[in-house]
Amino acid sequence: MKCPYCNEDNTKVIDSRPAEENSAIRRRRQCESCGKRFTTYEKLETMPLMVVKKDGTREVYDRSKIEAGILRSCHKRPVSPQQIDVLINEVESDVFNLEEKEVATSVIGELVMAGLKELDEVAYVRFASVYREFKDVNTFIDEIGKLLKK
Repeated sequence: MKCPYCNEDNTKVIDSRPAEENSAIRRRRQCESCGKRFTTYEKLETMPLMVVKKDGTREVYDRSKIEAGILRSCHKRPVSPQQIDVLINEVESDVFNLEEKEVATSVIGELVMAGLKELDEVAYVRFASVYREFKDVNTFIDEIGKLLKK
């Protein structure tokens, strides 16, 4: 590690400790040439997860998009922020546990719908109406009929 002050290569680690909820290591270093101290962080390098959209374009996975969709679906429903957080974490965990470099939006959408179906059926129908692009009232009735059969 080069010293940020004198640009020498000779530095030693004085102290190491976990950082960022054990996802990184904080190292306190001292330059052996100039004696100045500085801090470095060591993190696991990961490949970004890419999401393949319906039109075939790809973009970097963005948790906030899942969160926004779920929040819109649960608007004015008896669903607590904690329940929403748990659902978002479950969906995100399921997506990353697939251990794929690319995941289709359809996979993410189905995971969200499955979670919403368990959480709140009205929120589920709201999300499904946008996600599945319901064209008319009959499509809504069909989806509600499926819910009532279960």
